[in-house]
Amino acid sequence: MTEIQIRKGEPVDRALKRLKTRLEMDGILEEVRRLRAHETPKERTKRKARASAKRGKIRYRFTLPKAPGAPESPVSA
Repeated sequence: MTEIQIRKGEPVDRALKRLKTRLEMDGILEEVRRLRAHETPKERTKRKARASAKRGKIRYRFTLPKAPGAPESPVSA
């Protein structure tokens, strides 16, 4: 279950915003919206295709070969 710790002297509005952000990152709000109404098989297929495309973009982005002559990471070991 997602929870946040309210800091001493923190306004309720800010704590609520942090909670909403955490729920969005965890995907809980999206799941609640999806389960609120009936999802047709066509909608389910489209949703899964969008999720797959998003995963593919991220996977492609992190597997790109580095350009020749590109400097290494600026952090020295």
